[in-house]
Amino acid sequence: MNNLFDLSGKRALITGSARGIGNLLASGLAAHGAEIVINDRRQERADAAAAALVAQGYRASGAAFDVTQSVQVAQAVAQIEETLGPIDILINNAGIQRRHPFTEFPEEEWDEVINVNQKGVFITSQQVAKYMMNRRRGKIINIGSMQSELGRKTITPYAASKGAVKMLTRGMCVELAEYNIQVNGIAPGYFATEMTEPLVKDEAFSSWLYQRTPAARWGRPEELIGAAVFLASSASDFVNGHLLFVDGGMLAAV
Repeated sequence: MNNLFDLSGKRALITGSARGIGNLLASGLAAHGAEIVINDRRQERADAAAAALVAQGYRASGAAFDVTQSVQVAQAVAQIEETLGPIDILINNAGIQRRHPFTEFPEEEWDEVINVNQKGVFITSQQVAKYMMNRRRGKIINIGSMQSELGRKTITPYAASKGAVKMLTRGMCVELAEYNIQVNGIAPGYFATEMTEPLVKDEAFSSWLYQRTPAARWGRPEELIGAAVFLASSASDFVNGHLLFVDGGMLAAV
C-alpha cells in the first residue's frame, strides 16, 4: 500500500511532450520513477527534451512522429516496443488551439484542430492498446479540457474535439477494461500556459475568471502532475472511463 503511486519500472509515452504541459507531466512521472518517451513531430526537439530529463538523473528518450499520421504512429510505437520495451502508460497530450468566430472559422483550421485533438488520440491509442491487450495491462490517459463540458466563443472546433475525447475515453474503457487496461482522462480548467497566454494577458478575461472560479485564480501547470501520477499508477486500478476535472471548482459553480 505504501507504493501505490510508485511508477518505478514503468515506461510512459507522452505525445506532444517536448514542451508545455506535456513536458511538465513527463517530469512529474519521471520523478515518481517512470521511464519517459518524449514525443514531438521533430526528432531534435524530442531528443533535446529527453536529454534535459536525463541530465536530471531520469531515464528518457525521444520519439518523433505526427499523431495524425497513422503509418508514422504505427512505426514509432512498434519501434519503441521493440527497442525500449513495453509502453505501460500512454498520455495523449498533443493538442492545438485556433480561435475564430464560428461563422468565420476556416474549414482547413477546423480540420487541423479535429485531426490533432481528436483523431490523434484515436490513432495513437489504437496502436498502443494492441500491445497492452496482449500483455493484459496498461494505463491510457487522455487530456481533455473544461471544454469537454462547456462551450466558449471562438473555439467551437476545440470544444468539439475535447467533447469527443471525453467520449473516446468512455468508449475505449468499455472495450479495453476486460484486458486490465484503465482508460481515463484529465480535464484541466483554466491554466496559465503558452496556449492560454493571450487570455492570461487579457485583464478583462482574468477578472471574469477570478469571479467564475471558486478558487479565484488561474491554475498552475504543476498542479496537474498529481492527477497524472494517480491515473498512471496502481492507485487507480479500478478507476476507468473517468474524466478527472482539475479546475479549481469551476464546473461545480453556477
